Amino acid sequence: MGNLQALVFKNNYKIVDGKSYSSVKKRKLCFSFIHFMAQSSGGHAHKLSVAGLLVTLGIIYGDIGTSPLYVFSTIINHKVITEQLIYGAISCVFWTLTLQTTFKYVFLTLRADNRGEGGIFSLFALIRRYVKWIYIPAIVGAAMLLADGMITPPVSVSSAIEGLAGIKGLEKVIVPGNNLTVGIVLTIISLLFFFQRFGTKIIGFAFGPIMLLWFSMILILGLTQVFGNFSILKSLNPYYGLDLLVNYPKGFWLLGAVFLCTTGAEALYSDLGHCGRKNIQVSWMFVKFALVMSYMGQGAWLLNHVGTVSNGINPFFEIMPHWFLLIGIGIATIATIIASQALISGSFTLINEAISLNFWPRVTVKFPTDQKGQIYIPSLNLILWVGCVTMLLYFRKSEHMLAAYGFSIIITMIMTTVLINFYLLNVRRWSQALVAVIIFVFSIVEISFFIANVVKIKESYITFVFSFSMIFVMMIWHRARKITNRYLDFVKLKDYLTPLVDLSADKDIPKYATHLVYLTKANNYREIEHRIIDSILNRKPKRADIYWFIHIDRTDSPYGMEYSIRELVDDKVMRVDFKIGFRIQPRINICFKKVMQELNECQELGIYSKYESLKSKDFHTDITYVIIESFFSIENELTFREDFIMDAYFNIKQLAQSDQKAFGLDNDMTVVEHVPLIINSNQSINLKRIFD
Repeated sequence: MGNLQALVFKNNYKIVDGKSYSSVKKRKLCFSFIHFMAQSSGGHAHKLSVAGLLVTLGIIYGDIGTSPLYVFSTIINHKVITEQLIYGAISCVFWTLTLQTTFKYVFLTLRADNRGEGGIFSLFALIRRYVKWIYIPAIVGAAMLLADGMITPPVSVSSAIEGLAGIKGLEKVIVPGNNLTVGIVLTIISLLFFFQRFGTKIIGFAFGPIMLLWFSMILILGLTQVFGNFSILKSLNPYYGLDLLVNYPKGFWLLGAVFLCTTGAEALYSDLGHCGRKNIQVSWMFVKFALVMSYMGQGAWLLNHVGTVSNGINPFFEIMPHWFLLIGIGIATIATIIASQALISGSFTLINEAISLNFWPRVTVKFPTDQKGQIYIPSLNLILWVGCVTMLLYFRKSEHMLAAYGFSIIITMIMTTVLINFYLLNVRRWSQALVAVIIFVFSIVEISFFIANVVKIKESYITFVFSFSMIFVMMIWHRARKITNRYLDFVKLKDYLTPLVDLSADKDIPKYATHLVYLTKANNYREIEHRIIDSILNRKPKRADIYWFIHIDRTDSPYGMEYSIRELVDDKVMRVDFKIGFRIQPRINICFKKVMQELNECQELGIYSKYESLKSKDFHTDITYVIIESFFSIENELTFREDFIMDAYFNIKQLAQSDQKAFGLDNDMTVVEHVPLIINSNQSINLKRIFD
């Protein structure tokens, strides 16, 4: 658990006397240990500051900031260098950064903040109430973003390490694709994934200064070349970009390489909660200027080599002075590691949100440090490491990996456009005409990039299979949860209040627990699952002093944490409703004990006077949780589609974390009961009795 200083639970105590209930009191309850997500050092309102700008450089711009390493080399690869190619490429890159990154993400999408948080699932949470099928683009976009996290580390790190081939004496040792080069990259990537379990608290403070050094370096190197050939500035004219796409042989397909300049744009929105909108918008002006100057500097250098054929030339390293080459490669390597770290951390956050939104099975989530946003998911870490290693060993060269790079992220951007369309219409209430114009511009740009990237499907089938697997798991989990929830049998709780009171008072039945707690899915406090009543009254009568029903509501607010208490029967039947943000890992055992401690200290609801053991504030032996696990009954007769979904769901569930562990319940105070899940059984069995 993290060290929380500023997180506040609001609690509304309400007592139900059988016919009516009234509010007792409202107060703020400060939890000093629940979760790392709302540290006082961070908060959600990130004010513009020098420190904030520096942190933003270190967290957000790793991916898009290291793109100059490979964008231009990919565009000119195996082509005769011409002025049309150089001017057109820079023009396309500049306007892509302007339209796609600056306009779409920095100034428009960043406005779609969910209580200060961003990302595709945060955007989905804002609009899911308006459009029923909107979960589909959210799932597809998230899966493709995970695939990007699998290919970015090997691409970026390989691009940096391969620059060593330009150093005299190493040109025969460091050869792109040879065992030594691949081994170095493999070692760096493996160490990166290995150290995820320890978090980045120790070295994270250095990310900002290092990325500031990186952007300063590419800015100075680019300006040095631009000052030597000011004619490169005319490439900002969009005419040259249009000329390249229309008149250059197969010029349109160069968009697949041009698109690589903006592949990290999605991170600007995903990491909104870490840095704040103002810090991102201001720092982007510096980052964009550095990027554009780097591309122009490479273009200015290439103008001196018009007519030659580019075979393996990377102008990024060519513009470096020879004496600076080793230093520059070192800085580039560290920058690519930071970029990879950002993608991995973003993937952890994405899956953590998917778990909360019922898009992903519950898996182990750890908090290696007390810093905001520092989470570690071992299973995903292993999956991404295997994916990165597979990509590296299969393609070996960055040139080959770049041929597969970009296809996944353009699909993510298209899905974000779909989501932002409904956000502007339903949440911001913008006029349909204005939204139509904006979406039309984005659609033209992104569909063009998609078509240009379609040719990469053959090379990117590994990431495609990975993405499809992620989509499959998310879709199955989401649909199966919908099916199971649809067939939950709820009953009126008031019909069973008297039997519960009678059972609690029946001394002939052995006492099962002092406080018996069930987790309920019933949104309405007047209802309860029939299987819970059956567990208490019929399966094995469970006599307790107090019966507690806990309901957890995952709210659209990322870090919202509230609870309310209803006393359904005086000091006998209680309901606690926790409203927990979708970015917060629930710890029900700790939360519930804290609630009881608060009731004890305030002498409310009769607990203080009746249970002297509670005065010790040690509720460990007083509470017993009952978790009801379902298994798929053989009595079910479903359609082929639903049968396939449920079979896949329960097979996936076997690999997932149990409810007991997911909700933070200790083994010594939790009982797990297994009950059959019967969705649709055959009621008409043609069975006849035979008499001898």
